[in-house]
Parts: sequence; C-alpha cells; structure tokens
Amino acid sequence: MSAVHQSPIKRRQSKKIWVGKVPVGGDAPISVQSMTNTRTTDVEATVAQIKALEKVGADIVRVSVPTMDAAEAFKAIKQQVEVPLVADIHFDYRIALKVAEYGVDCLRINPGNIGNEERIRSVVDCAKDKNIPIRIGVNAGSLERDIQEKYGEPTPQALLESALRHVDILDRFNFDQFKVSVKASDVFLAVESYRLLAKAIEQPLHLGITEAGGARAGSVKSAIGLGLLLSEGIGDTLRISLAADPVEEVKVGFDILKSLRIRSRGINFIACPTCSRQEIDVIATVNALEQRLEDILTPMDVSIIGCVVNGPGEALVSDLGVTGSNKMSGFYLDGVRQKERFDNDKLIDQLEAKIRARVAEQAQRIEITPIG
Repeated sequence: MSAVHQSPIKRRQSKKIWVGKVPVGGDAPISVQSMTNTRTTDVEATVAQIKALEKVGADIVRVSVPTMDAAEAFKAIKQQVEVPLVADIHFDYRIALKVAEYGVDCLRINPGNIGNEERIRSVVDCAKDKNIPIRIGVNAGSLERDIQEKYGEPTPQALLESALRHVDILDRFNFDQFKVSVKASDVFLAVESYRLLAKAIEQPLHLGITEAGGARAGSVKSAIGLGLLLSEGIGDTLRISLAADPVEEVKVGFDILKSLRIRSRGINFIACPTCSRQEIDVIATVNALEQRLEDILTPMDVSIIGCVVNGPGEALVSDLGVTGSNKMSGFYLDGVRQKERFDNDKLIDQLEAKIRARVAEQAQRIEITPIG
C-alpha cells in the first residue's frame, strides 16, 4: 500500500472481546453492525433481512427482543443464520436469561431501564456461565431518573456517570467481557461523551449517533460524529442508525471506514462531480458500476474522471482509472497509461470486466503465495 493510501490514525488501545466469531477491540478490525427493523416474531421476514445484511458485509446484527414470544422467535432465527446476533433487551431482565439459553452471541442492556442491581447480577451470572459478552448501552434519551434530576438535561458528564455506574457494577461482579456505548442524537453531545469515556475505561467502545434521521441527513450526521471519533482513534465497532433500509446502514458504515482508510472493503470509486468538459457520462457510469459490483469485497480504488484536467492525476493513485476523452477514453492500470482505450459507448461493460479480472488475479495471487 502506498503512503497516500495509509491511514495516519493511531487507534486507542482497548481490551478485546468476542461477539460470536467476531473480535471487537484490541487489534481487531473495526466491525460494522446493523439492526433488524422487522417484527422479531415474524421469523421468516427477520431471517431474510439478516441474510440481506450479511450479504452486504454486516459483521454483527442486533435484533430487538421485547417479549417472551419474541425470545421464542429468536431461537428459531438464530438457528437459520450465520452472522453473530446481539439481543436488544429492555425492561424485562428475564428475556435476557431466556435468549442466553438459545445461543445469543451478545446481550445489549440499557442500564436505565433493565432494573435494580440484583436483576443485573442475574444477567451477568448467566452471561458469565455461558461466556456471552454484554454491551452496556447508555442513551441520552433514557438516563436513570436520579442522573436526569442531577444534571437537568443530558450532558456528556451525565452519560459518562451512567456508563461508569454500570461499569462499576460489572467490575464488582468480576465480569470484564463487555463493551460500552454512550449514544445521543446530538453530534456534539455524543462525541464529547465518547471522548470522556475513552479516557475513563479500557473496554471496547461501540460507536453510534442514535436516531440520526433519514438516509441522507442521518448518513451525514453519522459521518461527522463517527468521523471525528474514528479520526481520533476512538471506536471498536459501529452502527449507523438510519430511518431507512438497514442495508444502507451497513453500506454507510463501510463507506465511513473506507474514507478514513481504516478498513477498506469493496470498490472505492473516485469520481468527479462533472461539468461541461466531461466526455463520458460519469454519473451514470458510477451508478451502474456501484450496483453491478456490490458483490466485490476486494479493496480497490477506481477513478472515473470525465476529462483530462484531473483524470491522469487521479488515475496515478488508483488501481484502475479512466479519463474521459472524445469517443475513446484513456485507461490506466496502477497509475500507468495503457495503450488500450475504452469505447465510450461500451465503457461500463469494459471497465466492469477489467475490475473483475483484477479481482480474480489478486485472488489467484493470494492462493499461490507460499506460507512461511
């Protein structure tokens, strides 16, 4: 990887835990999560959505389990999917005990509503017996009553106090297999809360801007908030909360990591916003290739620039590059101009073929690399 492609971010050191087969924290890659929005009791619909999330790369999927009926449905769901599942539990600690019997990979509890310390102890003892990690999920919208009264409104110090209160409980129970989140819908509140928490504990942190909004506004808000934290080395796993198809949450999550050069997955398209100089339809080309190449997991930079002003320069730092020109466009491979040119009318098909050939070539190279 060239220097221009390396991330300068120095990551915060944290303890590593495991959510099923996925490591979180330590030197593990930052994982991307999402959450189902189906009725959990609709097993068929929930399984279908989980598999759709798996297809776009979700490392972990959270499922809301609000009732005992949902807990029974969770059992059937768990048997039909491969990705690790987190059960989201509120109010009734007995639901956590039930899904633990059914093989849940992680329990998410909200300290503000799960109940008294003895109920938390019951959940912790169960998690310890079955080697299940816990996420302490603090949310600005559901802080404990005494903390709300003390601070008057959600503040970074209020979210931190709530989190540390429950970290202390788990510490006293000699349980260290947990991660923590301090989410808020306000970017500044969330960011400062996470900064304080990162200095206070060594556990892995689950990042998120809660109730971020619709697909466009929520993506922007999440990119700003999580981008600030990730650029400071804070964060071990993340979920983008959108009022949209959960599949979009995963795509946005990977795009944020890709933009910061933290974790590259799939094609990173470098494309100009277009102007009257363009010789190819950049927008249509990028849109078509994004859809066609969703199955590609191999990290790769592909530049598609409409004219020769910036095209050669962008191609210089790309794996593959196209520079628009009249009728026939220039093609670059590893920054080197090739004799081959692309027919503008067939550009999408030709570039897709080149990308897939490059992916196959890299896969073959990995297979034949000697070990040791």
